[in-house]
Amino acid sequence: MVGRIPVIDVSPVLAGGDAPTKAAVGEPFPVSATVFREGHDRLGAEVVLVAPDGSRRAPVRMDPLPTIDRHTVDRYGAWVAADLPGAWAFEIHAWSDPVATWQHDAGIKIRAEVDTELMFLEGRLLLERVAATLPASAAAERDALAGALAAATDTARPVPARLAALEAPEVIAALRAHPLRELVTVEGPFPFFADRTRALYGSWYEFFPRSEGARIKQKSGKVVPGTLATAAKRLDAVASMGFDVIYLPPIHPIGEVNRKGPNNTVFTEPGPTPADWAGSPWAIGSRHGGHDAIHPDLGTIDDFDAFVARAGELGLEVALDLALQCAPDHPWVTEHPEWFTTRADGTIAYAENPPKKYQDIYPLNFDNDPQGLAAEVLRVVRYWMDHGVRIFRVDNPHTKPVAFWEWLLAEIRRTDPDVLFLSEAFTKPPMLQTLGAVGFHQSYTYFTWRTAKGEVEDYLREVSAESAHRVRPNFFVNTPDILHEYLQYGGPPAFKIRAVLASMASPAWGVYAGYELCEHVAVRPGSEEYLDSEKYQVRVRDWAAAEEAGTSLAPYLTRLNELRRAHPALQQLRNLRVHATEDDQVLCFSKTAASGSPDSPDGVDRLIVVLTLDPHHARTTHVHLDLAALGLPEGATFAVHDELSGADWTWGPHNYVQLDPHGEPAHVLSVRWSQP
Repeated sequence: MVGRIPVIDVSPVLAGGDAPTKAAVGEPFPVSATVFREGHDRLGAEVVLVAPDGSRRAPVRMDPLPTIDRHTVDRYGAWVAADLPGAWAFEIHAWSDPVATWQHDAGIKIRAEVDTELMFLEGRLLLERVAATLPASAAAERDALAGALAAATDTARPVPARLAALEAPEVIAALRAHPLRELVTVEGPFPFFADRTRALYGSWYEFFPRSEGARIKQKSGKVVPGTLATAAKRLDAVASMGFDVIYLPPIHPIGEVNRKGPNNTVFTEPGPTPADWAGSPWAIGSRHGGHDAIHPDLGTIDDFDAFVARAGELGLEVALDLALQCAPDHPWVTEHPEWFTTRADGTIAYAENPPKKYQDIYPLNFDNDPQGLAAEVLRVVRYWMDHGVRIFRVDNPHTKPVAFWEWLLAEIRRTDPDVLFLSEAFTKPPMLQTLGAVGFHQSYTYFTWRTAKGEVEDYLREVSAESAHRVRPNFFVNTPDILHEYLQYGGPPAFKIRAVLASMASPAWGVYAGYELCEHVAVRPGSEEYLDSEKYQVRVRDWAAAEEAGTSLAPYLTRLNELRRAHPALQQLRNLRVHATEDDQVLCFSKTAASGSPDSPDGVDRLIVVLTLDPHHARTTHVHLDLAALGLPEGATFAVHDELSGADWTWGPHNYVQLDPHGEPAHVLSVRWSQP
């Protein structure tokens, strides 16, 4: 039903208010609605947050938003933030505002000498009503209203002076802070869930434990794979680069039936036995166990516990891959054949993504025994939770029923709301968006395929504004599956450019090991698969040699993560604004946060990122800043400090920029400005 003061088209809302939208503790997010009424009287609107315990926070006043088209007429908005985790809601309170109505009418009538004393009388009565509602702590507001009341009744003063006293800034502020509400209408509650900060902000690093600490025997040339124990020694380097999450691909036993060899080779006789090949970690399960077991070559559950403990000592959280699929010799295949799809010839269907074939993987069928399969998956997830895993990266969730994920994520949230799930869903937008809506805390995105300026700008606007209430992006610059041609042919500058873009634009970003070595060779032209992909074999890397040679990007990644930790603006998503440049290869965006900056005298953290997208040539252009988006006055000039090069400049609305990708492809400028 429509209330006395209509409130419609409320945002953010999912499923008509049946599903919670996304938020994180301390993360400001915008609430907006169309609010109107009959006639010409003024109205007011506020957002009221309802905490998990049912208590209500102080209302936040909504302001009229700019009218852009017919869809934005009578639109009001405000930014709010939850201060603790849990299931929240917000309400919109709208009311008739007699004070604002009087202010509007008095400003016109008194200046036109129409009903002058009547308008002052009505103003006095309204001011007295407001004064009666002031709390004892509002001494400044009480004094301001007392002065206005005196002016309203002092007929000896000139009329313009009396009106000026009633329109003084301190009076306007007091009336706004303590409005008179008539015909109050409440719309809502509309649910949202405030997750812990890691759901929004974090730097991820992915490595295969079997490659960390791997070595080649000098005499035989045979590769000796790493273990969880040797991988734990690599955690110090990951932590020193400033990463927050260490993500492990599946660590379970790898199937021996149809095990894959180097570059996705299919085992055939004669030749090496399957045991001679490392196989794909995503071909889960063998005679050694399934999803609740550890590959015997990696170690034991005690070794895993020690790995998690060491990560925790270094400030790293461990994210584990949840890949709901099986090798042909997984125990589930014989124990629960109903969990798979049987083809017309009686064989179990293996995974395919034509022309790709995955003969070593059987997909699960969630339709034959949905309750039994769901219960087993829940058991597996809780098993790893009991061993310290509070983050799961979910492999190919778009190949499982959405209803299953909605149930599983709700079950985990009900008992352990701190456990997070990252969706690896490179799929059609409706599925990606819906997986976010039903509970996935983060999502891989289409970021890796957005390389041209226009599509990058559009995508940054989409993920930071249009879909942020449903989907939180995690900008992985590369994955074991995706080596984009931009990285294949752009050289080290391309790797730096993409790292800057991902780490500065998104509060969550990720790197797959080898990125700092600029690994860029594809298995064949036109493919996004790595040559000698780590998905099928152990990769031996010499990290120390790269650092000694000065070819490693580790120091650059470290600096980017340092900036992310130092600047609150980089830890938020919905604060990104794109600015104009005159070059189709130069991108500019800014991020601001009111949570404080030691370098900004007004306490606002402001960052401007200017980045070339051309990894081959130097570019020069002019950058045109929207100063209002930065919270700066029109025409202002201000000092900026380049956090990458250390240079200092004076900037304003229009600025000349030169960027050389073979030197430094980006400016990350912190604004050091104080209002005169």
